[in-house]
Amino acid sequence: MEQQLAVVTGGAGFVGSHLCERLVQEGYAVISLDNYFSGTKDNHVPGVEYREGHTKDIALHISETPTVIFHLGEYSRIAPSLAEPHLVWDLNTAGTIAVLEFWREKQCKLVYAGSSTKHTQDERSSEIEARNRAPYSFSKAMNSELVHNYGRWYNLEYSIAYFYNVYGPRERAGQYTGAYGTVVETFRQCAIKHEPCTINGTGEQTRAFTHVLDTVSALLLIAEKGVRDEYAICAKEVYSLNELADMFGLEKQYAPATKSSRSSMADDTSKLEALGWQQQYELSEYTQSNL
Repeated sequence: MEQQLAVVTGGAGFVGSHLCERLVQEGYAVISLDNYFSGTKDNHVPGVEYREGHTKDIALHISETPTVIFHLGEYSRIAPSLAEPHLVWDLNTAGTIAVLEFWREKQCKLVYAGSSTKHTQDERSSEIEARNRAPYSFSKAMNSELVHNYGRWYNLEYSIAYFYNVYGPRERAGQYTGAYGTVVETFRQCAIKHEPCTINGTGEQTRAFTHVLDTVSALLLIAEKGVRDEYAICAKEVYSLNELADMFGLEKQYAPATKSSRSSMADDTSKLEALGWQQQYELSEYTQSNL
């Protein structure tokens, strides 16, 4: 049987590198396309062919016809996007349009990495208000709609996977590695360095922190079995930022709330579970074993 080919945009990033690693283990040929805006060559894994370039030039970098495209290579932070809308439009609009056109040309399957920022726990806020919070959340919500429409317009196979506060090995850490860090890794580094953590807002905002390996196992199932639908990849447990800091034993400092100081809740994963997914990792175990 001919080997299946997976194209992963953002394959040198946090989630993308774990996905590439798992795809190789599953017997796929894998091409990563990454411009290294937030990815790093330190995340390269054996068995993957790495091509450096912008997603808006995907057709110049990849001539092969893949079995599946995993489109993860987008700008991915809320608060910084308010100061960098030009980067959001470049990476999430121009880049994604090119990926969708590549998908239309190749007539393969697309798995798009959507963002849970389009959803909200605040009953006073609508989904429209949630997506309009920042350039990042707006662009991700619009891209999810575009994927649905391309699928309808051109009879293409696709699925949309919504990520929920992914954590695990290879994360970036806020003040230690730049503005695009994740809160779990930032707090972990605070604990390692015996420094207090800074929380924007009251710290009572909640997150459904989901391990990267649970996220990757879901992505493979969605690629294999998902059909023109949306799937939430999310842990069942929800923790506040104060609880996260306590798990690491951190002294807390508080700063004014930002646009990203929102709450999210565990979403309905029944459609994903119907494909065979089960959560394997829990945040408290990670915080205890990774210091």
